[in-house]
Amino acid sequence: MAEVGFTLTQLRYFAAAAELGSMTAASRQLMVSQSAISTAVAQLEKELGVQLLLRHHARGLTLTAAGEEFTRELRSYLVHTNELAEVARSAGQALVGDLAIGCFTTLGPFELPRLLAACADEHPGIHVSVVEDEHAALKQALRSGACELALMYGYDLDEDIDHVRVGVAAPYVLVAKGHRLARRKKVALKDLAEEPMVLLDLPHSGQYLERLVESAGFHPQIRHRTAGFETVRAMVANGQGWSVLNQRPASNITYDGAEVVTLEISDPLEPLEVVLTSMKGVRLTARAQAFVRSSSRAARQRAGR
Repeated sequence: MAEVGFTLTQLRYFAAAAELGSMTAASRQLMVSQSAISTAVAQLEKELGVQLLLRHHARGLTLTAAGEEFTRELRSYLVHTNELAEVARSAGQALVGDLAIGCFTTLGPFELPRLLAACADEHPGIHVSVVEDEHAALKQALRSGACELALMYGYDLDEDIDHVRVGVAAPYVLVAKGHRLARRKKVALKDLAEEPMVLLDLPHSGQYLERLVESAGFHPQIRHRTAGFETVRAMVANGQGWSVLNQRPASNITYDGAEVVTLEISDPLEPLEVVLTSMKGVRLTARAQAFVRSSSRAARQRAGR
């Protein structure tokens, strides 16, 4: 078996150039000269005997087919070289180090704090940084290595993404305090077919909520669309329509002091899973594995209370 002659530095320089699509951007991020990046990539390609990047004058870099395959394997390798160094530094000690996770925007206030608290209680040496974004952006962040885990809803998960359930979020109807159905405990979606709806219109979430309503046999009359969770609640409280949401705040009072009422849905609808996602086939760092374990325990404790 032939020995490899490339270095870890060359791999890291190549990974930065491939992710950013630019030697210049990679040099800024790594705080080294552009020539150092370019030389490292050229030496790596020479050692491997294959072209990994295509250089386009004034248009940056793109990966060749070989480069794309190499980059997929490289992400996992680089994650675990960092973990290997951390293992050596913390041998015989508690888990320490940084962990980057993503979080779907509307899940942040409801699910993320308890998972962070559970991890901090068990592993105070793990320092978690969080990036909040929408569904598609979080999947891309996982693939690029910008985050190792992402807290998301369990819909539209591609084949290359693995997941562990850490909660559930049942849909419910939201109406104003003075609404004609506000005194009921449960409501059928068809009872609202003739009234306007306020839609939480985030990418993927909007489509999910529309399809959920359409499963009752009618197309909702959408009066307002908004990406703001609290904006939906305030519009409903002020008589602009009804809505369907999945996360329930502890208070029925909206930011402007008005009041909403939550009603269970009698239609046979499956609750959404809340999941921690990661890239399939990529072994998680010890820190990420610990976060998943503590989150799963917190989910079981919450379900059993």
